[in-house]
Amino acid sequence: MRKARRGEKIYVRRISGVDAIDEAIGRAAELGRPISFTTGLTGVSPVLYAALGVLFYVSRKAALFASRLFAPQSAPDVMAITEDVMRDAYRNVGKLSNFDPQQIIFLSEDQLAFASGYIGLLHRERVASAFLFGSFAGEALILAEAGQQIGAMQVAATVTPEQVAFFIAACDYTLIGEELFAASAYLSQEPVQLGSLVGQDIGKLLFFTMIVIGVLISTFNSVFPDLALNNIGELISGGTWIYDKFLEFVL
Repeated sequence: MRKARRGEKIYVRRISGVDAIDEAIGRAAELGRPISFTTGLTGVSPVLYAALGVLFYVSRKAALFASRLFAPQSAPDVMAITEDVMRDAYRNVGKLSNFDPQQIIFLSEDQLAFASGYIGLLHRERVASAFLFGSFAGEALILAEAGQQIGAMQVAATVTPEQVAFFIAACDYTLIGEELFAASAYLSQEPVQLGSLVGQDIGKLLFFTMIVIGVLISTFNSVFPDLALNNIGELISGGTWIYDKFLEFVL
C-alpha cells in the first residue's frame, strides 16, 4: 500500500470479465438502450462496497455516454448508499444535472418479489446490458435468465459459490469470488485497494509456499526416518545432500 500511495505502478492481472464491463457499457450506448446494475439482496457489507466500486465506474461511463442507468434495489439502506454513489459519479464527470434519482428503483425486500420486479423492469425498458454484482441466493438464475431472454449482455460477479454455476450458464461473463474485489480495485485504481489486493496475493503465495515446503519435509521424513528434518532451516542447509540422497532412492 505504501508503494501505491507513493505513486509507484502496481501490476494487477487483467480479468476478461473486467474488460467486458466497458464492452457492455459501449453496447448499450450504441443501441440507445438502458443499463441495469443490481446488487441483488446484498446487505451493507464488504461485498456491497466492492460492488459499489464497480457501480461508480459504470455510472461515470453511463453519464459520459448519456445512457440511462437503472439500479433496482431490495433494501432501503442499500438504496440510500447507492443513490449517493451514483450522484457522486455523475458529479465526478460534470454531469450532475443528468442524474435522475428515479432510476434507483426500490422493488421489494422479499426475494421472489424482488426477482419478479427485476424481470418486469428488464422487459419493459429493453435493457441492453445488465450487471449483477454482489451476494445472490435462489433468485440468481431467475435474474440472469431474464436478461438472457431479452438478449442483454450480462456481466455477473458473486462471492456465493452455489450461484456461480447459474451465472456461468446464463451470463456472458462471470467473475468468481475474490475477482469481484479485484474488479473494484482495478477500475477505481485507488491506491489503498490496489495495495491491499496485491498484499493479499503475496500473503497467499507465501502461505502456499510454506505448505509445499511442509509437505516436502513430511514426505522426506517418512521416506528417510533416520535423516528426519525438524524445520525448514535444516532443509535449506542440507539441500544439495538431500537432493542427492533423494535421487539415489528414486533411481
